[in-house]
Amino acid sequence: MSDELASPDMSLALDAPQNAPLVSEWLLGTSAVLAYHLGKTDTARMIADVSSAEVRLWNTEYDQEGYRVVLVVEPSLYPTYSEPELDLIAEVMRDVMWGSAKQVDTLVARPSIPRLGPDWRRQIKTADGPKPSNQGRKVQLEPGHPVEDQMRFTNEWELGVYRVLRERQAALPDTETIGIMPLGGMRVRGWTFEPDLLITYRGYAGVIEIDGPQHKGHAGRDHSRDRLFLHAGVKYVDRLNVEEVSSRAEVEKFVDGFLARLTR
Repeated sequence: MSDELASPDMSLALDAPQNAPLVSEWLLGTSAVLAYHLGKTDTARMIADVSSAEVRLWNTEYDQEGYRVVLVVEPSLYPTYSEPELDLIAEVMRDVMWGSAKQVDTLVARPSIPRLGPDWRRQIKTADGPKPSNQGRKVQLEPGHPVEDQMRFTNEWELGVYRVLRERQAALPDTETIGIMPLGGMRVRGWTFEPDLLITYRGYAGVIEIDGPQHKGHAGRDHSRDRLFLHAGVKYVDRLNVEEVSSRAEVEKFVDGFLARLTR
């Protein structure tokens, strides 16, 4: 069976509700691949970071269907989708639709709506008091994010790696320490990232990324992200695949190896 993504029927309106997921994935995927082949790698990466695309019929002038496309992106990435970047994405999407009597009339971006946690009132009301700082970034209010040492983590795997790093930190002499920054915002040219764990030690900076099942099929994107970290002065980047780890001892071995390579 082919893994190729099916194309929607371009003779029909693209905003039919039953076709929404297919149209979204096809438009984003085809546009990203086309941008990549045209040498527009930054645009391709921005399209790949879009969670979904909402396609709505906008007008039918001049025997053409004009569509309004709304790119849904994570709130932390939303500020990077400025008008110049959206113009570049729209240009590629117009090339994709060329020849089908369909057109992208307007393209905008909006942040995805976060899931509502049961204690959102308390979190909002205490947002100006002691709270997880994560390098001054806004507190994530979605449910299920563990908190420790006034810092937030995306999941229990990140917290587990952090705890091992903290133990290694505590074992060092008073004149030496390890800096551990979970989910700290990092701006590189054209992109804003939140490395799972940014580590500083003995004059070096390294990044640990925790890869869960959601990373399947994104090896190319992850490699490009790692390369940007290296270009930004990060000495070493390593990834822990949670599906290949079954014990704390394996996490400890990974952390020890990471620290050794970082300072080598």
